[in-house]
Amino acid sequence: QVDLVESGGGLVQPGASLRLSCAVSGSFSNYVIAWFRQPPGKEREFVGAIRWSSGGTVYNQFAKGRFTITRDMDKNTIYLQIWSLLPDDAAVYYCAAGLIDYYGDYDLPSYYAYWGQGTQVTVSS
Repeated sequence: QVDLVESGGGLVQPGASLRLSCAVSGSFSNYVIAWFRQPPGKEREFVGAIRWSSGGTVYNQFAKGRFTITRDMDKNTIYLQIWSLLPDDAAVYYCAAGLIDYYGDYDLPSYYAYWGQGTQVTVSS
């Protein structure tokens, strides 16, 4: 069982930077922890993921260079750092946990068995 709680969302201005947090509890040493986002009326899309044990990361193409996923092993927390926020970044951001599956598609929601409640990011001037 893995529990995840997102935090850090809110109303920010375009150009601002934001760091989202995902506090993880349970047994997850062999898990991939991912960030997804879902704008209103659109499909949930993969942002990136981190392998908890190694810290290795992968990103969706749109996220490369402006999004960074890190982990703090002492705090059992992963972070999503977003630089220079754009209006198109507005969405509910979710973190999710899935047991490592070498042959699985980690960029799909179905890969992940556990989900947080989401945190809303609004980008507006």
